[in-house]
Amino acid sequence: MTAVMNAVRARQARCAALGFWPGPIDGINGSRTRAAYAAALAAQKARGQPFQHSSGVTRIHWHWAASGYAASTEAMAAYHALILGDGEVRWLADPATPRSHTLNANGGAVGLSICAMAGANERPFVWGRAPLLPVQVSALARETARLCRIYDIPVSRWSTLSHAEIQPSLGVVQKNKWDITVLPGMAGPADPISVGDRLRDLVSRELSTL
Repeated sequence: MTAVMNAVRARQARCAALGFWPGPIDGINGSRTRAAYAAALAAQKARGQPFQHSSGVTRIHWHWAASGYAASTEAMAAYHALILGDGEVRWLADPATPRSHTLNANGGAVGLSICAMAGANERPFVWGRAPLLPVQVSALARETARLCRIYDIPVSRWSTLSHAEIQPSLGVVQKNKWDITVLPGMAGPADPISVGDRLRDLVSRELSTL
């Protein structure tokens, strides 16, 4: 059966992001999950914060739209915000509004997508007609940092992650998604989590300036 981002799995991801390891992100409310949740609640209370933002937003998922540098009809229907070829961020829906950007894992997640990678191929690797641009990656990091500050989202492998990281990090099976496993300047795709770590480093740097 394909796993879904049920309430327990989402709680586990939030605990992990806050630094309280619940054990495997498996959607099972076992003893370690309950202990992590209690500890996370206490830590957030000490900060004067609820366990999660009142909007329910707890994660940010990064994508590319497999399109040109302009907003396509398909992309406008799926994501919360698009990053165009010049780095402009175009918002399409409130972050708390449900959108269909990540299979079985949309709840509580903001979908940010870079308009790029039309005609790209993973193996053999081909950049395609609209390769990712540095200005777009910078805009992705900057917008992620802004959202992290607004919604109290830690920069972590469980809360700020690419579509390609959803399956290995959150355990929700995807359909061979490889966005985002390659960045400008790379010769080809690499391990999703290592590439995600590079993006998270950029986000952390942006956060330090806010």
